[in-house]
Amino acid sequence: GNPELPTAVNITWSSINFKTILQWQPKPSGYFYTVEIHGQTSNTRKKCIQTTEMECDVTDAVRNVKETYTAHILSVTSSRMDNFEEPPFAVSEKFTPYNQTVVGKPEIQNYTQKGSKLNVVFQDPLTPYTFPNGSFLSVRDIFQHDLEYRLYYWKDQSSGKKAETSRSHTFEVSVDSTKNYCFYIQGNIPSRRENRNGQESLVLCTSVGRHTLDEYRAEVFIIIAVVTIAVITLAIVLSVILCKHKKAKPAREKELLNTA
Repeated sequence: GNPELPTAVNITWSSINFKTILQWQPKPSGYFYTVEIHGQTSNTRKKCIQTTEMECDVTDAVRNVKETYTAHILSVTSSRMDNFEEPPFAVSEKFTPYNQTVVGKPEIQNYTQKGSKLNVVFQDPLTPYTFPNGSFLSVRDIFQHDLEYRLYYWKDQSSGKKAETSRSHTFEVSVDSTKNYCFYIQGNIPSRRENRNGQESLVLCTSVGRHTLDEYRAEVFIIIAVVTIAVITLAIVLSVILCKHKKAKPAREKELLNTA
């Protein structure tokens, strides 16, 4: 080996929706890193050859997601890559994508609160892997029945949460029709011992109460406008009548004096 070259430390695997990044330290100076991915049954794959970065995207090298891998991070110089001398290297912890990747945020596509029912429709997170036709596999395509989702919901401005579980893309839960509700969705893999819970979706809130209030306000504004127009019209009519009456009174008085 070449003990004069530093080896990588603090090696970590970071994986969300099977997009897997290997990270380490320190920043190289005067040498490079080359990553080797070793699987239990697959051939060794070289990635990020002679890189000066401290991370490497190894997603395509760990595509057999149920296999367990280790990464060897070699410290090399450009001149030593051509000979048979083994460079110094550091070894990562073991990594199994199926057991360790984090399920990312589900995307909420649509939600409605009609009467006492809250309906939520969402989409699975996509992975970097593709079908033969080029479309991306979702996490559900890989996890199959091991994946479920939980809807957490609560009355707006309340802290008491309720939860419902589904293996489909929809939720329908009973709610108080007079209250607004907030909610989010989270993927879950019950078969795992660790990393069971995925990332939480955005928190969204219904606005049934506010819509009703807006409609009520609109009706009130219309009534007020109609009454205001009627009052103004009546005032104008009365003003015209009074004005004519005032003009007619002196004429009558003059006519009476002339008659006398």
